Amino acid sequence: MNLTLAEEGKEYIVKAIETDDEELNAFLFSLGCYSGEPVTVVSRLKNGCVVSIKDGRYNIDNQLAEAIII
Repeated sequence: MNLTLAEEGKEYIVKAIETDDEELNAFLFSLGCYSGEPVTVVSRLKNGCVVSIKDGRYNIDNQLAEAIII
């Protein structure tokens, strides 16, 4: 299941990042989004969602959310 299917307010553990783009993988790692880390969908938007990773909240688009496997 990817992050686009996650319920709002429920904490999930990231299982994997499915992308061939090393730059995108490095960006997610810099946010603290990598395998084994908790992530929570705070709210849904038209073209993405707001997620809580570690101590920060980030607005990510649906393409990025699809790469995060929970």
